[in-house]
Amino acid sequence: MPRQESKPHYIGHRQRLKSRFDASPESVPDYEILELLLGYALPQRDTKPLAKDLLARFGTLGSVLTASGQALQDVPGVGPGVGLFFTLLQETRARQEQSGLLGRDVLSSPERVARMARERFGRLSHEEFWVALVDNKNRLCDFCRLFTGTVDQTAVYPREVLRLALTKQASGLILVHNHPGGDPTPSPQDKDLTNRLLSASRELGFRILDHVIVCEEAFFSFQSSHML
Repeated sequence: MPRQESKPHYIGHRQRLKSRFDASPESVPDYEILELLLGYALPQRDTKPLAKDLLARFGTLGSVLTASGQALQDVPGVGPGVGLFFTLLQETRARQEQSGLLGRDVLSSPERVARMARERFGRLSHEEFWVALVDNKNRLCDFCRLFTGTVDQTAVYPREVLRLALTKQASGLILVHNHPGGDPTPSPQDKDLTNRLLSASRELGFRILDHVIVCEEAFFSFQSSHML
């Protein structure tokens, strides 16, 4: 009679963990949530050790889920598949945040804009400049990346911003970019760009509603700070 090979020990453990999660999701600790997630990227591996290593490296489940692909792959045991899986999760969250606004909700507060921006690019190690385009009722029509920069600088050309607004037939614009260093305080260049765009937009009949600068833990609003 042929010998029946035993299943790896983690198969039974994973199934029991899924059952516990199904019965009471809120009672499952962070490392086991991460263990379950990793199981979808690494179905043939025991993912508990890797889950604990990732939490030890990044500190919290949220930090793991927002880490860049490169930072994740610096952890032994994380390969391209896991990096791709977490990038997929990040993109899903960003689209969920944005899709909840498109064509429906009014962008009435800088907090709402900052939350959408953080999900999209707040964790990046380089600057990006995006524009939220709104209709005449300040409802989001689109959220577009225009420029990508280096660690601390993005070259933004006002003509490209206004060309986008014309192409999308927007009524108003909210300028958004990130500060990878963690301090959202506007630089002199940020203030100069905002003033130049305000001047150019008035000539074409566009409204600049705000300029929001985000980082992982904070944001700055030109509108809230009475700088528009």
